[in-house]
Amino acid sequence: MKTYYTVTLAMLAGCGLGAGAVQGLRAQSKPPIYYVVETETTNPEAYAKEFAPQAQAIIKAAGGRFLAIGGVGATGAKALTRIEGEPPQRAVVMVWDNMEQIKAWWGNPEYAALRKVVDKYAKFRSFAVEGQ
Repeated sequence: MKTYYTVTLAMLAGCGLGAGAVQGLRAQSKPPIYYVVETETTNPEAYAKEFAPQAQAIIKAAGGRFLAIGGVGATGAKALTRIEGEPPQRAVVMVWDNMEQIKAWWGNPEYAALRKVVDKYAKFRSFAVEGQ
């Protein structure tokens, strides 16, 4: 009988420690960073051909994940639905694990060279916000 109580107590203690460890790990994880881009293009066809596919490949390789792509001149884009005010021609929402990944992608020489090409026919507005 004494062995039965000892085993039961050990199992309960193990469950308690395991639950505490899982809770501690969850508390340590940081929320993702959401990166939002609004784009106005003067040449949507050239944008879609010369910039979007290459930029998406570089972003994915750097660790970014696309949550939504919408508007004209976008590879795989869905329609933008106006709620309030005028929407941009194109909008993208990405998620990143941390701000360091965004800074590394933004500083990537391959991406910087691609941006010089597209700046001729597109204007960007972008920002990042930490998730909850």
